[in-house]
Amino acid sequence: MTIRVVVADDQELVRSGFAMILQAQPDIEVVAEAGDGAEAIEAVRRHAPDVVLLDIRMPHVDGIEAARTVCAESDCKVVMLTTFDQDDYVYEALHAGASGFLLKDVRRDDLVHAVRVVVAGDSLLAPSVARRLVADFTRRAVPVPAAGPSEELGALTARERETLVLLGRGLSNAEIAAALVVSEHTVKTHVSNVLSKLGLRDRIQAVICAYETGLIARGG
Repeated sequence: MTIRVVVADDQELVRSGFAMILQAQPDIEVVAEAGDGAEAIEAVRRHAPDVVLLDIRMPHVDGIEAARTVCAESDCKVVMLTTFDQDDYVYEALHAGASGFLLKDVRRDDLVHAVRVVVAGDSLLAPSVARRLVADFTRRAVPVPAAGPSEELGALTARERETLVLLGRGLSNAEIAAALVVSEHTVKTHVSNVLSKLGLRDRIQAVICAYETGLIARGG
């Protein structure tokens, strides 16, 4: 399988550099480059890539707004690129639907790995970064339903709800397996069921869901 990629960055040298790195891989094809968010959206519509790399700060339409549009209109995975290592950017990008977040000084091998990881259906954030996201949620004024968890969680089994709680706390599959005293394979099945039943793109959106539905209260 060839992974089709669009690279969007308003700096031509950065954009070309990423494109060259990816194009050199036998399983990756760069189908288009874009200089701003509007061009990126159009490129995704035209070429239907598997992954789009989006710089956060671009003219006309920024990367976060482009991510919202791409994720709403397609199944294309979004990886955000930025020079800014700040929690707010992580939060906004992932909430927009992105599957990952990379700094522009990312190593060549890590860039290639990132593209392959998101196509495989996983997210790019290590558990430690997921926990930063969780901590950010606990600081924010996220509305929590007074009556308890949202009705949309009713489709989950008791064990799937437990899995979602542990995902929401930033645990890795291995840590969830230890907490539930099951195999990692079983955890992967539970995670897959949670994502499918709730219509979530990846485990990072599951973290967001766990808080926004009130399954985990702020500070809980």
